[in-house]
Amino acid sequence: MKDILKKFNLTSPFYSVSTGQYHWKSTGETFKINSPVDGLLIGEINSATATGFNKVVQQAQTAFLTWRTLPAPKRGDIVRQFGNELRLHKQDLGTLVSYEMGKSLQEGLGEVQEMIDICDFAVGLSRQLYGLQMHSERPQHRMLEQWHPLGIVGIISAFNFPVAVWAWNAAIAWVCGNVCLWKPSEKTPFSALACQEIMKTVLKNNNLPEGISSMVIGGRDIGKQMAANPNIPLVSATGSTRMGKSVAETVGKRLGKTILELGGNNAIIVTENADLKHAIPAIVFGAVGTAGQRCTSTRRLIVHASKYDVLVKQLSSTYKQLSIGNPLNEKNHVGPLIDKDAVNQYTKAINTAIEQGGKVLYGNKILEGTPYSSGCYVLPTIIEANPKMAIVKHETFAPILYIMTYDTLEEAIAINNNVPQGLSSSVFTLNIRESEAFLSHQGSDCGIANVNIGTSGAEIGGAFGGEKETGGGRESGSDAWKAYMRRQTCTLNYGKAMPLAQGIKFDFN
Repeated sequence: MKDILKKFNLTSPFYSVSTGQYHWKSTGETFKINSPVDGLLIGEINSATATGFNKVVQQAQTAFLTWRTLPAPKRGDIVRQFGNELRLHKQDLGTLVSYEMGKSLQEGLGEVQEMIDICDFAVGLSRQLYGLQMHSERPQHRMLEQWHPLGIVGIISAFNFPVAVWAWNAAIAWVCGNVCLWKPSEKTPFSALACQEIMKTVLKNNNLPEGISSMVIGGRDIGKQMAANPNIPLVSATGSTRMGKSVAETVGKRLGKTILELGGNNAIIVTENADLKHAIPAIVFGAVGTAGQRCTSTRRLIVHASKYDVLVKQLSSTYKQLSIGNPLNEKNHVGPLIDKDAVNQYTKAINTAIEQGGKVLYGNKILEGTPYSSGCYVLPTIIEANPKMAIVKHETFAPILYIMTYDTLEEAIAINNNVPQGLSSSVFTLNIRESEAFLSHQGSDCGIANVNIGTSGAEIGGAFGGEKETGGGRESGSDAWKAYMRRQTCTLNYGKAMPLAQGIKFDFN
């Protein structure tokens, strides 16, 4: 791992950097970053101070004045170059993500591929930042709308996707003409710093200011400072619902804009017409992928009563085949949780479920000893539950799957919707009436609704996000770019008269 850190210029004295950009030293809080894979120290890094944060904002403001003047396709070309650099560094960056966060190497590489994909998407988008032209009711007038960049886009990302979610925001924000200020999770700063180093090289090669892509390292205090800063017109925040509500309140008080990607409590409905050969792999990956630490992880399984016994039997058999261990070993399916606090939450949730009447069908074990010396490995767990149990409506970032039964599809959809969160959902059925009912306005209330695929693994071409306590934000593809720009309606009079709208007369001669 030291060789990879060295490739990204992340060896001492870089550990003392406070911004991830200018090698400014800081007297802020020191974070010791240990890998959940083996418990070993990756490095130490200081948090930015309030003064350092303000300095980064000033640098970003100055960079914006240059960046916004470049034509959008030229900005797209810079993003294209960044994507090409990611291709060159995919193996190393994916390995670093896997080691620092704990997800499998395949998922680490997949996360970098997501970054490459969004860069490709953004390059094309840079030539399609379209407005509309409307017919005016006044003769010899033309109406149109156009879009302008906002300025600094603040990005707060979470540990579970240390780099991809930043890229979803940054690649789109950049081609729109914005500059980006990133606060990565203080639990996974080195993966983020590696990305910053890659982009810094691209900017340097094009004689562009580093402030186009800035970073601050820190905890909640830095996040609060970002949310409160009036020079940051848009804050895109990914994390817990509690965090999102705090960001929304602070940004809202200054009438700023937010994109919120918050909690998920995602369900898969398995109907009596489901093909279990398709359903089982999707359920297992959704529940245990990234050790259950995705916002789109499958947390609830709603099964038709006629399928329940056979599905539980097959699911338990598959869980027993899972290999748990070092995620850099591609033979392993499941890696560790991010830290021991997450392990405690895993244990607490299971105990609460049991107290509320749940029955553990598989799992409920912290793995100890070699090769689990970090203390962050747990056994994926299946719990037979009642949908009315309070814990079932709570999101726990761990590989815990609650399984419950239903009799009618209407009942299943009601169970799916009866949680505060509304991110991702799925139904497995070969019956077109059931699939269409699930996708209708009377069906799933989530931002993502899938048929015969699982709840996780979104592609960048579609807008990503959810409703209710998930925050309502949209990132990535489709027309999500509009959130990173300000709309301007324009009316042009090319005639010799000055008629007013609505036929109003205002003659004073």
